[in-house]
Amino acid sequence: MLMKVIIKYVVFLVCNLFITAIFSQGTTKILVPNADFLKYNKSIAPDMQRFIGHVIIKHDSTTLYCDSAWLNENKNSVIAYGNVHIRVSDTLNIFGDTLKYDGNTRIGRMKSNARLVDNQTILTSDTLIYNRLTRIAWYNDWGKIVNGRNVLVSKHGYYYTDRKEFFFKHKVVLMNPDYIMHSDTLMYNTITEIAYFDGPSNVKGKEDSIYCENGWYNTKNDVARFREKAKIFHENQVLTGDSMYYERQTGYGQVFHHAILMDTVKKVLMTGNYGEVHRKRGFAFMTDSAVGIMIEKRDSLFIHSDTLKATFDTGQNIKNIFSWYKVKFFRDNLQGMCDSLVYHGKDSTMILYKEPVLWSGKNQLTADSIHIVILNGEVDSTVFYNTAFIISKDDTNAFNQVKGRDMIAYFRNNEIFKVKVLGNAETIYYVRKDDRTLTGINKSESSDMLIFLEKNEVRSITYITKPHEILHPEKEISPNDLKLKDFKWHENRRPQKKSDIFIW
Repeated sequence: MLMKVIIKYVVFLVCNLFITAIFSQGTTKILVPNADFLKYNKSIAPDMQRFIGHVIIKHDSTTLYCDSAWLNENKNSVIAYGNVHIRVSDTLNIFGDTLKYDGNTRIGRMKSNARLVDNQTILTSDTLIYNRLTRIAWYNDWGKIVNGRNVLVSKHGYYYTDRKEFFFKHKVVLMNPDYIMHSDTLMYNTITEIAYFDGPSNVKGKEDSIYCENGWYNTKNDVARFREKAKIFHENQVLTGDSMYYERQTGYGQVFHHAILMDTVKKVLMTGNYGEVHRKRGFAFMTDSAVGIMIEKRDSLFIHSDTLKATFDTGQNIKNIFSWYKVKFFRDNLQGMCDSLVYHGKDSTMILYKEPVLWSGKNQLTADSIHIVILNGEVDSTVFYNTAFIISKDDTNAFNQVKGRDMIAYFRNNEIFKVKVLGNAETIYYVRKDDRTLTGINKSESSDMLIFLEKNEVRSITYITKPHEILHPEKEISPNDLKLKDFKWHENRRPQKKSDIFIW
């Protein structure tokens, strides 16, 4: 949008010169219908007449008032002094101390306390130039505009009076009671009160600040669209994307393509190609290649699903994360998948729902739902509810298995070292000597079990109640008895690297 404005600005300057050249060929004379005194001294100024007191000058439809003036009829120009007032129209007036006006080009240069007043807009500068043909006013050495609650200052500025648009260049500052905007190039419409900016721009408010390099801001209702390296900083959150729509008053925002929401306190990232933030309602979500990242020094966790939603606490920090539809996650020592997932930030608990699968080292863990407790960035324990099942592959591509109603797995150094099986406990595991020679295949049942592991291998089993255990020689057990009921091996679905979380 602003690039089009810049192109129009260049075209206007060219047209300005072109129109001035055409109209200068057919000019009208400057007239002085009123003055208290007229003085003429051929020896001092042979081509000049001096008018003093209540001077009124007319040129076409424009009227000029001043205390005194010098008129050059040959050059069709006038120099006015003292309380100079140009009445261009009913709404547009220009004031100053000194004016040089060329009746051929219709260009006037107002100096000292120059002020342009157009309805509710006031433009002030030390020197102000106005072209009656193109209806453009401009300044080249700092100017200030007051429009309602907005005050704008810049090094260079152009005002298109017919369109009510200002074009600012170089060190532009827009000041509002609620925020301050800095930009290199800015266009401002005094009717709509919309600012269009191009190049590095900052908007700093009481609660948030914004950076972008292209976009527009409606100062009347605090609604904006940002493009190119757009960033919104709010409390401890940073929202970025290729483009954004944002409502400051409601805290509602949309972000498109390469969207990132970062919580610098909780060290959580949410990314996607489309996202929304609802600050007043306390949540945000991402979709379209959505990824949630729990940042840790040693090993960050990456979660992908169709949609990610985060809820905020009163400090606008991420409190909980909800992930649903085709969830997959990866970290070097832990991977998993499920239909939906909830992460509770308060107690660092992650809950997996609907056909969840968890992989840790050589172990595959499944249940109706899985609760993972994370302590100091590492898995502390995992609780498996209903049809809990642990499977790990043996050296000979056979499978060690632990099954029960519920289970609790305890981790040490990111490896399972203890498992409590609660209710309907069953195991199949391959008993080996130190040289890895197979001793036999152990099948056991008990109401409850306590299993200890070392380097992902079973070292001991303690049967709590009603134990039943048999060690079978390998050749005396049927292949049909080597797998417990509901056995499912999902290794081909396991993410081996971060990018695999997008492969369902």
